[in-house]
Amino acid sequence: MPIERWQTMGRPSGFSYTERKSGDVVIEHNGHLATTLRGPRAKRFLANVQAEDPQQLMARLTGNYRRGNERR
Repeated sequence: MPIERWQTMGRPSGFSYTERKSGDVVIEHNGHLATTLRGPRAKRFLANVQAEDPQQLMARLTGNYRRGNERR
């Protein structure tokens, strides 16, 4: 069975998040600000982060994930 391109891509890593007192969620990638979630998006993120792979979830939310068209 041939290996598809998406199977050789690495898993997302380097993401972290911080919940603020205001309810906002700040997501960083390798120490740099990637995005800030507010309101319903922040609440939904906090509910989903326990059920899903946090790195994958943060990569999807920030748009910082491999689409298969990057050069190696």
